[in-house]
Formats: sequence, C-alpha cells, structure tokens
Amino acid sequence: MVSPLLLVDAPYLLYRAFYGLPDSIKGADDLPVNALLGSTNTILAVADEHQARAVVTCFGPDAATYRVELYPGYHAHRPPMPADLARQWKLAPRLYAALGWAVRDHDSLEADDLLGSFARAEEEAGSEALILTGDRDMFQCAGERVSVLLLGGRGKRGPERMGPAEVEARYGVGPALVPDFIALRGDPSDGLPGMKGIGEKRAADILRRHGSLANALDAADRDGPDRNILARARAELEAYREIATLRPVDVELPPDSPTDRAGGAAAAKELGMEGLAKRLVAATG
Repeated sequence: MVSPLLLVDAPYLLYRAFYGLPDSIKGADDLPVNALLGSTNTILAVADEHQARAVVTCFGPDAATYRVELYPGYHAHRPPMPADLARQWKLAPRLYAALGWAVRDHDSLEADDLLGSFARAEEEAGSEALILTGDRDMFQCAGERVSVLLLGGRGKRGPERMGPAEVEARYGVGPALVPDFIALRGDPSDGLPGMKGIGEKRAADILRRHGSLANALDAADRDGPDRNILARARAELEAYREIATLRPVDVELPPDSPTDRAGGAAAAKELGMEGLAKRLVAATG
C-alpha cells in the first residue's frame, strides 16, 4: 500500500468541530476545547486509516485580499469568528505540531491555495496525496495521484473519496473545469453569485459544449450582448473564475513523519484534554 501525504484543511475542520460538538467539552481553565478535540480526532482517524506518510495542516487568512478586490462580496456574508473558536484556533498549531504534524500558514493566500500546492508538489514527486476538507472548490485538485476526502455534515460517518471520475459524475465536468463551473453556477459558501438563471446542469452543459468558460465567452461575444447573456457578464464571470482558481505557492514537501502520540499526549494534558491524552498514551502501547 502506498502511503499518501495527508493534507488537512485546518480552518474547515476547526469550524466543523466547533459547531458539531458541544461547548461543554472543556479543558484547562474550564474553557471549551471542542474544536481542538474534534479536529484532532478526525485527523488521527483519517491518518491511521490511510497510513499517511506525513500530515500537513494548512492555515491561511479567511479571504485573500486579491479575491476581495476582484469581488467585494467574497466571504462578506460570513459572521466574525466566535471568541471561543478564536482562542482554540490559536492553540491548534501547537497541538498539531506536538503530534508530529507539519503546520503551514500563509500571510496573503488561503489554506486552499496551500493545499492545492502541496498536492501538486506531491503528485509531481510521483507520490499520492489526500486532501481532507469539506470544500468542494478542492475538486479541481483531483487527479491520478490526488484525491479529495470530502467531509459531510452531521450523520456522515466518514469522508467520501473523490477522484476525477467521482468529480465528473457529480458535476458533469472534470476537475480542470471546476473553477469554470463555479463561476457559472456560483458558490453560496464563498458568496459568489454566479450567472443568474444558470444552475448545475446548464453550467455543465455549457462547458461540455464549448470546452471551457473562455471559449463559451468568446462564442457569446460573437452572438453579441443583445442575444447572449454571457456576453453581458463577461467581466464578472472572468473574475469569479479567477477567484475560484487556486493560486500556486512554493512549498517544501515534508519528510515521512509518523504521528507522535507521546508528544501529542503531553500537549493534550497541558491543555486539560485528559481523555485525549489517555487515548494517545494507550495507543503508544
């Protein structure tokens, strides 16, 4: 079995755990640790299941400045981070690092951009990568050696593995056209409106017929703005596509690094997460 590099969308997992687990789960100073516990448990389970050669947890700003400049409504609907989550967010890198997981952050680009860049680098090195996230934007990364492990909502037992075939079955287009698809259909989670009146089926049909958003817009220009609504929205659609497209970042792949359960147990105990600490100690044998 090939041991893949596990790439973790840390912001998504922290938010998911914070809202999915009760804040009655408390640690030191009687403060909630639900986001820390839930995210750590999920990463541990997936890393063990897939025998990951190493784990990279990726962080970044909520919204890259250039994306907001392209469309001011990008992420504008999202409420401020709750104080209890913000406190745990600051503690997460220390806990993750103690577990032997690499922690990577970026000042100006989002965690998604880091995830895509690590996946591409691992693929180019001839190895396999798994991206653990709930963000469907990451479908654009699916390839021969890259799969997205898509986390669902409540009641979903485990992540769904999405490769190129699964992406095409879901969206009607392959991974390379996912940014084009998002531009046309929109993405409520990011605040992108897409093209009014174009849903998933029509977006996929347009892209299958023309091969890309750029080709579809060129054809629309030939029809003229009076006959083709795409021609009237070219600038907006091109901006949406640029927003949805991951930007490359220079990254250095980590060496093989097994999870350090002893180190994680010590960090968990310091945070008052006694149950997690005991499970990690027990797992060391």
